[in-house]
Amino acid sequence: MSAVDPAVAARAQLSAGTSGEPVYAAVRAALVATGAAPGVLVDVGAGSGGLWGYLRQFASEYVAVDAVRYDGLPEAARFVQADLDRLPLPLPDSSGDIVVAAEVIEHLENPRAFFRELVRLARPGAWIVLTTPNQTSFLSILALVVKRRFVAFGDTSYPAHLTALLPVDLTRIAAEVGLESARLDWTRKGRIPGTAAHWPRWVSGVAPRLFSDNVLLIGRKPGR
Repeated sequence: MSAVDPAVAARAQLSAGTSGEPVYAAVRAALVATGAAPGVLVDVGAGSGGLWGYLRQFASEYVAVDAVRYDGLPEAARFVQADLDRLPLPLPDSSGDIVVAAEVIEHLENPRAFFRELVRLARPGAWIVLTTPNQTSFLSILALVVKRRFVAFGDTSYPAHLTALLPVDLTRIAAEVGLESARLDWTRKGRIPGTAAHWPRWVSGVAPRLFSDNVLLIGRKPGR
């Protein structure tokens, strides 16, 4: 277990260790669509391990990596403590058959270095899944026009949220690191501006990019 600076641990706690059902469900749906076989699941930025309940069918082993061990982390998890901004992470090359970073990259200082690290942790042929707030949603674009900042990057989200990435950034980085079959998807759940309510499912289903709060990228490491 590696030492983590107390300031880093305190910032990690700001996320509350959870990403929410729409994100977890989108990750599961993306993996189901690929026909991914069960194997070692490496959950980078695992938080309290909420993803585990959605991906058990894909995990013969569950490795949870984060700056702090959150309450509620499943007993099945092998916990690895690490500052996610200090690379490489304390895991060997080709550690996972599935490598996931759900709602993590926006918390970090160097998204491209982090993306390359996910590829390093993935075995040849492994699936890599990453999610982040959707900066091109109607809500986020409106916030940018009115408040001059993306909705997930307001003052109340700082310093937990540091780096805003557009969907095109994700696809460009995926191409840079050589992922195969890379594609974007969306959670199909998005908040209606000025309310706590969400768009009806039929609305977000018609235009998921505009009416989803989160975007997902999935791709495969070449090999095997």
